Amino acid sequence: MADTPAEVRAVHGTARGKESGTYTPVPDPERTSATFSSAPDPDPRTPMEASPARAESLVPDEADLAQIARTPEGAVADVLAPLADVDASMPALQQPLPRQSAGAGARRSDERLRFVGSATRRIARGLDLEEIVTGLVRATVPAFCDSVLVYLRDPMPVGDERPPDNLVLRLHRAESATPEKLPAETVVTTSVSVLTPSTPLLRGTHRGPVAPGGPLAEVLRAVRPVFTDTPAAHAALPELLGDGDEFPVPAGQRAILAPLRGRRRVTGAALFVRGAEQPSYEHDDLLVAAQLATHTALAIDKAVLYGREAFIADELQRTMLPQTLPTSAGVRLAFRYLPAAETARVGGDWYDAIPLPGSRIALVIGDVMGHSMTSAAVMGQLRTTVQTLAGLDLPPQEILHHLNEQTQRMGTDRMATCLYAVYDPISHRLTIANAGHPPPLLLHPDGHTEVLQVPPGAPIGVGGVDFETVELEAPAGATLLFYTDGLVESRLRDVVTGIEQLREKLSAAAQATGPDRQPSLEALCDEALTMPGAGDRDDDIAMLAARFDGIAANDVAYWLLEPENTAPARARRLTRRTLARWGMEELSDSVELLVSEVVTNAVRYTTRPITLRLLRTDVLRCEVGDDVPQLPRLRQAGSTDENGRGLYLVNRLARRWGATRLNTGKIVWFEFPRAQTSSEPQEASQSR
Repeated sequence: MADTPAEVRAVHGTARGKESGTYTPVPDPERTSATFSSAPDPDPRTPMEASPARAESLVPDEADLAQIARTPEGAVADVLAPLADVDASMPALQQPLPRQSAGAGARRSDERLRFVGSATRRIARGLDLEEIVTGLVRATVPAFCDSVLVYLRDPMPVGDERPPDNLVLRLHRAESATPEKLPAETVVTTSVSVLTPSTPLLRGTHRGPVAPGGPLAEVLRAVRPVFTDTPAAHAALPELLGDGDEFPVPAGQRAILAPLRGRRRVTGAALFVRGAEQPSYEHDDLLVAAQLATHTALAIDKAVLYGREAFIADELQRTMLPQTLPTSAGVRLAFRYLPAAETARVGGDWYDAIPLPGSRIALVIGDVMGHSMTSAAVMGQLRTTVQTLAGLDLPPQEILHHLNEQTQRMGTDRMATCLYAVYDPISHRLTIANAGHPPPLLLHPDGHTEVLQVPPGAPIGVGGVDFETVELEAPAGATLLFYTDGLVESRLRDVVTGIEQLREKLSAAAQATGPDRQPSLEALCDEALTMPGAGDRDDDIAMLAARFDGIAANDVAYWLLEPENTAPARARRLTRRTLARWGMEELSDSVELLVSEVVTNAVRYTTRPITLRLLRTDVLRCEVGDDVPQLPRLRQAGSTDENGRGLYLVNRLARRWGATRLNTGKIVWFEFPRAQTSSEPQEASQSR
């Protein structure tokens, strides 16, 4: 049996065979409505004559329709067979029908059932509104009608969500086998065109409210499809289509208005229209329209619920992953994240960049086992744990050790891989620890790409293992690429092959830009996503790229101060000289004052040498370190207090300030915007 109905109506006056999966109305001189071609039937009685009691008891209601929606595809015909005989609940069908041959009635019923089964399968395949409505119009045009207009509720309520008090229908799709049957300004063909709010269709009736208690509201409330020549439908058409002759409906039983009712409420309406040159609809065609409308409405309900779940999954994933990365002196960052598939929008991959004291930055990437909401929840907990541990400025191996313990407390079935690195732009060094994650790649300024030799370690959650830290050189201009296994592993290749292909791709991208110009980080990330077989991936992908610019040695000043009473005065002198050498004398007064206040506080509590460091990047940054772990807090000093105003001054004069706890104490830092010096415009013009 064909899986979908034929898309082209049979020539007028002919009939399709049973093998076509469709039915085709043909003119019959004995009846004014459509009939179907037939062969001699051994039983001269019609199904209703053969079993009158059966005809009286078969009244399709919403329970029957819901049962049909849950019925497997192979059993659709069996469930619909009794409904094709009679619908006693429909007043129009309670009138006696003209006598007809038993063979023709059986043949028409069989063709209707096969058409409904094929059409409902096509509708059920859709996962969103567009696919469902497309399935409906392609199944019905031209097999069931010449034109169809599908209206949907706007906005569409989801689940138990309370809908707006005023029902508003929006024309979602219009399609016709003969474009001249639609308004002149709208040409819609069987190629399917999606209507947008800017489309001038039906002269302003693209979206309109349904008057409470009006004719259209009554038709929608009745749920049952009706012919448009009935008084109720005839009165409802102007409200649906608009006043005037924008869309003249042919006279007689040539149009069916079918409400689309889901599980809880009306979700729209469908108007099926046949041209004047085509046979009229039969009463049994109302049953066909009812099945099409019911399956469409139930599919829309499921699509809306699925869309809401997908939206929640997207929101969850987006809130758990950083949307922007922090800016840090001496390094530039870029990232990418791609879910595994549309049906698995959430996963356990994550990335992060965490600023550390001393202008350092921590680069993190990880992958939790699985692709589910549980994996995303575990990922969120691990990412929060890493951020907390990074704030303590622990070594990378200690970070992974505590992360391993935290994962074990979540459960024995929780496992993840993680790569944690700390980049120091002043020393141009990179410290890395690995927990079962694929090794990173380092793209050198000359275009050579290498796989960093980092001990693999055991995954997070295994327990009872140690992690090893390695320290590597990070030359200025080099690019470090972190990635998850979804980028290098697929059904077409293993991880080792994928890593080698990725290395070659990065080298080729660097060589394509030439030796004097490096490819941008964004271009490198996009190039990495074009890995062969990336479209066949079974896993989500996360990438984190970092380009090391470093901080030049002549932009750093560093001193050790003994905790003596003369330390603040010495700190002021050193600061003044350094700012003069950097051409930043206009900041001397403010910076000297704050340096003196912070160093004085350190002298009062520390017993070991105090560190003072000045950094000249896009801002002027001052850092004062001591061995006291307690962090200072801003407080309001009293009018008679002799101290407590140092941080108040820092807070008022500095652009930013903060305090960070280290494993050996703390660092108090503050920043000033870097004023343009007299030598900078000349240097800039020379660079241009």
